[in-house]
Amino acid sequence: MLTDSYLHVSAVVQCLVVASVIGVVVGILVYRSPIGSAAATALSSVILTVPSFALLGVLIPIVGLGVAPSVIALVLYSLLPIIRNTIIGLSSVDPAVTDAARGIGMNRLRILGRIELPLAWPSILSGIRVSAQMAMGILAIAAYAKGPGLGNLIFSGLARVGSPTAVPQALTGTVLIVILALILDGILLAIGKLTTPKGIR
Repeated sequence: MLTDSYLHVSAVVQCLVVASVIGVVVGILVYRSPIGSAAATALSSVILTVPSFALLGVLIPIVGLGVAPSVIALVLYSLLPIIRNTIIGLSSVDPAVTDAARGIGMNRLRILGRIELPLAWPSILSGIRVSAQMAMGILAIAAYAKGPGLGNLIFSGLARVGSPTAVPQALTGTVLIVILALILDGILLAIGKLTTPKGIR
């Protein structure tokens, strides 16, 4: 149980890191283009509408069972909130602030790194938190593809329906996922407080 809990959190965190890098980069590339922003949001929305079992069923013949389909599915499902919130956060930066930065000689990359991204960070982090909660639940379904985590405990219990330990085992896995999701959200919230400038909070 402890091993499954560790693997569950570890897989979610690693997939979140990958999804955050991809999502923020995509958001940076498209936020100035209404067409690009709409296309990126629409594409990631379409991915999110695909049922988990269906996506895993498509991935299994391509990458096999185990960690690979689980990681790919989690990263794909985590993209929408991060991309959308990155676009919203960057688009919400007051043009007067960036104009002032240009006026003192800052180039485009410095403005992005020192002004726009810090101001957009609370919005980006909100997207990451939403993705974290979704990934926690979706990873349980990845046990269907022999993925890591507490989904194995749930599926194992459901496979023995009728025995005295079946329901308690499935419930234990479910409750642990909820608890771990709340703990991870608390950690992300604390990270947000530590990394957000006081003037933006």
